[in-house]
Order: sequence, then C-alpha cells, then structure tokens
Amino acid sequence: MADANTVIVLDFETTGLSPDYGDRAIEIGAVKIESGEIVERFQGLMNPGKPISSFIENYTGINNFMLKGAPPCEDVMAQFADFIAGYNLVAHNASFDKRFLDAEFAAISESYSGQFSCSMLMARRIYQDAPNHKLSSLISYTGIESQGGFHRALYDAEMTAKFWLVMLADMEQQYGMSSIPFSLTQKLTKTPKHQVARLMHSEKARIYPQ
Repeated sequence: MADANTVIVLDFETTGLSPDYGDRAIEIGAVKIESGEIVERFQGLMNPGKPISSFIENYTGINNFMLKGAPPCEDVMAQFADFIAGYNLVAHNASFDKRFLDAEFAAISESYSGQFSCSMLMARRIYQDAPNHKLSSLISYTGIESQGGFHRALYDAEMTAKFWLVMLADMEQQYGMSSIPFSLTQKLTKTPKHQVARLMHSEKARIYPQ
C-alpha cells in the first residue's frame, strides 16, 4: 500500500488556462518526497514556441527573453518523464496541472503510471475553517515559513510539498494513524465535508483492525 508521504509534488506555469485552447507549459517545478523527506528537485523553463502575454509575464515573472533561450517543451518534458517514473503525484488544484501534464506528454508520446491527488481538495476537507484554500493562504494558516514569491513553478511545488507533509501529520495526529495511504487522500478529495470524520474512522479500522 503506497504511503502518501512518498510522492512527487509538481507545479506548472503556462501560457494560459487550458491546453484545449492551444496553451502550453513554460515552466515545470517538482519536488520528490521519500518517506516524508524532500530528497530531490526538478525545475525547467521551456520554450512553448510562441510569445507569452504581458499578463503571464507579470503573473509569473517569466518573460519572453527568458523563454527564447530555453529548451523546447519536448526536451524538458522527456526529462521530466524520467523524474516522475513510478511515483504518485500531488498538485494544488491538480486538475489544472494534470491537464497540462497529459497534453505535454501526449505531444511526445509519453505516459506515466502514477496517480494524482489534489492538495487543495484535501485541504477543503481537513482545514474546513481556513479562510480560503489558496496555497498562499494555507501556508499562512498552517504556520509554514515562506520567503519566496508564489507563481514560479519550483517555489510553488516546494511550498505545496511542505504543506502536504504538514497536512498528513495533522491527519495522523487527529485520527491516531501512523501513516496515511495515498489511496485515502484520493478518497478524501471526493468525500463530502460532513462525512470526513466517518471516512477517516472507517479507514483507520480497516487499516488497523483490532
């Protein structure tokens, strides 16, 4: 049973909101976690083959000059395929990052075996009293120190990784579990908020039968 504390946390910066409208990745950042410890990082700017808008430049701090000298998406994503091989994946608002991962991998006929879980949907169940569930707000809510700027891929992946580990630790303490299976995080993201405690207690009984 795969534990949730051995995963790769990833984040994309992109030219826009959806690959369905021709948007491409411009940066990937990822953090590899093994048994609750960050052991490796991956970061790469990539040239999407077209200029990015001033909005994206202002939002990310990535500009067209930086991307002009970057390798093409295909090269960076081929390297990233090796990095994530065999690992489950986590992202904040994972549906967004999964769409771009799937699209960029499809362009180079690559695939991945890991499954996704979403730290944002998890946080909505575990931290129901948080003011909102943006990554920056949750970092502040859980008391994680942050010094960089959000909306760069590796920094966001790093902050998501730290938040993910804090959230797992809080779950373990609250429900008296020594570890959280990755499959349980996936179940939680689809569980109504008022049924979270029931799910956690039933999963604990299943994992640790008396």
